[in-house]
Amino acid sequence: MEKEQRVVIVTGSSRGIGAAIAEKFASLGDSVVILYHQNKEKALLLKQELEAKYSVQTLCMACDVTSEDNIKEVVQNVIKTFGRIDVLVNNAGIDQSSFVSEKTKEDFIQLLDVNLIGPFLFSRAVAPFMQEQKKGSIINISSTNGMGDGHPMSLEYDASKAGLNSLTKNLAKEYAPYIRVNALAPGWVKTDMAICEDKEVEALFIKEESKNIFLQRFAEPSEIASTVSFLASSAASYINGTIIRIDGGY
Repeated sequence: MEKEQRVVIVTGSSRGIGAAIAEKFASLGDSVVILYHQNKEKALLLKQELEAKYSVQTLCMACDVTSEDNIKEVVQNVIKTFGRIDVLVNNAGIDQSSFVSEKTKEDFIQLLDVNLIGPFLFSRAVAPFMQEQKKGSIINISSTNGMGDGHPMSLEYDASKAGLNSLTKNLAKEYAPYIRVNALAPGWVKTDMAICEDKEVEALFIKEESKNIFLQRFAEPSEIASTVSFLASSAASYINGTIIRIDGGY
C-alpha cells in the first residue's frame, strides 16, 4: 500500500526552523507549500533544493500572515494547485528584545499580529477544507517563553506565545473531531537569527546558556522538524490540544 501524499503548508519557511520543517515533510514525499515574507531568494532556493533532492512538488509564495486577504489568496492557490490541504504549520514569527521602557504600542501590536493573530487567521482559512476532508492537522510553533518564567526584555514575545498556547487548546476543541491542533514549544535552537550583534558576546552567551540545558547544547532545527512531522502523522492520531515542550531539559 502506497503512502498517502499530503499537502503541507509551512509559514515562514524560507530559513531556520521553517526551512527544516519544509525539508522534513519533503523527505517524506509530501507536497510542500513554502511561504515567505521577505526572503524570496532563499525561499526559491529551498524550493529548487527540495524538488531536486526529493522529487516532490512544491509551491513557493509570498505571504503576509497579518493580511487576511493575502492568506485567503494563498489558500485558494493551494487548493487550485493540489486540491487539498492536510497539514498547516504556523511557524512564522518575529521577536524584538528591548528594555520595557523602550517598547512601543506599535511594536507590541505588530508582534501580536504576526505571532498570534496570524496563526488564528491561517487556521480559520484552512479549517473548512480540512473539515470537508474529515482529516487535518494544525501545528503551531510556540516557545518555552510562553510556558515559564518571565523575560521582561521579550515580554511581548512571551505574551504572544502564551496566547498561542491558549489558541491551540481552543481551536483543538472548536475543530474536533476531524482536525487535530497541537503546539510545539522549543527552547533554544541553532538558527541563523542572531541572538546578539556582537558575535563574541553571542558565543559566550550560548556557552553559558548551554550549561542550563541537561543535554548541554542548543537544538538543531532538524530536531524540531522531526517532532513536528510526528505530530502531523498517524502515529500521533490521539494527540490533540497539547503543547509539547522540546528544550533538551532546561
